[in-house]
Amino acid sequence: MIEKGVVFGRFQIFHLKHMEYLLAAKMRCKKLYIGITHSDITAFGATNDLDMNGGTKRDNPMTYLERLEMIQKAVEDFGIQKDAYEIIPFPISYPELIAQYAPTDAVYYMNICSEWDEAQYEILKKMGLNVEVLIRKAPEEVVVSSAKIRKAMVEGKEWKQFVSKSVSEYLIQKEIDKRVCELYAPFADLEKLEPQKEEKTEEKPAD
Repeated sequence: MIEKGVVFGRFQIFHLKHMEYLLAAKMRCKKLYIGITHSDITAFGATNDLDMNGGTKRDNPMTYLERLEMIQKAVEDFGIQKDAYEIIPFPISYPELIAQYAPTDAVYYMNICSEWDEAQYEILKKMGLNVEVLIRKAPEEVVVSSAKIRKAMVEGKEWKQFVSKSVSEYLIQKEIDKRVCELYAPFADLEKLEPQKEEKTEEKPAD
């Protein structure tokens, strides 16, 4: 077992498949760093054309703090000790900043299910980081995703079975399900709820 591992994602609804990803990585390392990308879509928004959902408000309804708290609750559900993980910002859009938050001597674990995942893999490899692919799937093979859960919320369909109990309770308590519906309200065609590109800032965050 290695000392340090890193996983990362937007986690704009942390679901059970995300938890499988975390657990698969945790089995391989003593300390797991859980990176949250696009911590602020204004300062750390999408800069790559393949990052289709990293710069739109409706696809990023939760704040960094809310995602951190949500992940903490999910991790507690599965019995991971507090000293065995750490949650960090992960500015994948500005890879030169990643070393400010994540250990460069860790193994970076990835599931690759899209062109954007492939691009992120290449970004990390070009940085000289040790990247290990856990799962590789075609997009059409992905059964559960945060986008699909948000779509279910908007359509009034059941979504709680895709997340842990404490996560569903947290989302309802914070009224994030209502927030998701409000953000999608201007879009009448529910068949087009997949993430779409919107105007996004290209400015780097100030020091």
